Amino acid sequence: MRLVHLSDLHLGFRQFQRQTPTGVNQREADVAATCARAIAQVMAIKPDIVLVGGDVFHQVRPPNSAILDAFRMFAQLRAALPNALIVMIAGNHDVPRTTDAGCILQLFAELDVRVVFRGTERIDDALRDVSVLAVPYAPPGLPGSGEASAMPSHAFHVDARRKYNVLLLHDEVRGVVPTAAQPGDRLYTPIDPVDLEREPWSYVGLGHYHVYRRIELQHAATKRSIPCYYSGSLDYTSTNPWADVREEVQRNGASAGQGKGFIEHNLETGEHTFHPVTVSRRLLDLPAIDASDCSAAELDERIAATLARAGGALDDAIVRLVVRDVSRHVVRTLDYAPLREVRKRTMHFHLDTRKPEVLESGATGGAPSRRATLRDRLAARLQLRPLAPGLDRDRLVQLGLAYLTRAEEAAAAALPVAEA
Repeated sequence: MRLVHLSDLHLGFRQFQRQTPTGVNQREADVAATCARAIAQVMAIKPDIVLVGGDVFHQVRPPNSAILDAFRMFAQLRAALPNALIVMIAGNHDVPRTTDAGCILQLFAELDVRVVFRGTERIDDALRDVSVLAVPYAPPGLPGSGEASAMPSHAFHVDARRKYNVLLLHDEVRGVVPTAAQPGDRLYTPIDPVDLEREPWSYVGLGHYHVYRRIELQHAATKRSIPCYYSGSLDYTSTNPWADVREEVQRNGASAGQGKGFIEHNLETGEHTFHPVTVSRRLLDLPAIDASDCSAAELDERIAATLARAGGALDDAIVRLVVRDVSRHVVRTLDYAPLREVRKRTMHFHLDTRKPEVLESGATGGAPSRRATLRDRLAARLQLRPLAPGLDRDRLVQLGLAYLTRAEEAAAAALPVAEA
């Protein structure tokens, strides 16, 4: 009994200004092409069950081009898998914020896809002896969400009549989404892992978090391991894709920009496979430059050397180059002509310039001294914070500084590109 779990397609995602010859945003076309490759891989696997964990579209009212792409893909999937159980739940990007608004995902019911978008629904498949508890995202305050729901929030139960019980939900598990994530990446009330350990689930499939990740769970009564996974998004559509790349490299050992895909899981044997999907557009994070004590001419040379080493990898890629400790007057006097040429070669080029530490005069009027940075102040505060016996203070400081770095990078990713 094999299932495939994919999530966060984000069809209709638009970014930057470049368009295809037919007038479609290039990034929208990229994401659609990536999703089409993933669907083709799923068709080749021929699973018994397909779970779609939400955020099929990037917005509640997607463009017509995205709707056509999605309908075409799932029509092909249904034609290739005529007997498969296909379950699709709505994510936070799919759910209307008013009860009188329809959900675009209802369109896929015409293809015999079990669509769940308003309230928890149990899908019983006696032929396969499987029960799927489908839990779409529910905005707080909307009828059918939270305490007003027919099923209390985060209270999930198996169907004891069935051999296999699958839980499919679009939500945030506490401790998974990085603390420094931007507001758009966070949901309202994260699920406590304990709530997922009360029942002996055969598989728990999660949507919302964009990086493939296993959540370590044990059934409270039997202590048996529960397979619980975020499949991650199919392409780089989060608010900070660079954080996705870093997480995929550090946590999953993926090559930079090659960590997207979907899951195949055998409910009977427990065999588990993550299938990588080739994304349509390469993300390239160039080695950062330390510009302290650099003149504009010297920084021009360092930037040119970094770009030259990248060579053909720049072509049609989304590229970021971080320059640290560079003063504003140096940024204003850089030679932007070569950068404009680079922008013509790339899909998008982000020159991410970051200000240096500020110098100020000493309190007694002596020589200038370095003003304590936010990192200095955080480290000092953590050094003084009372700790419970046995806790490692050095580890606490390292974690605090790591979270601060993530927050700085998330904020920098949203800044406009420096132009001449």
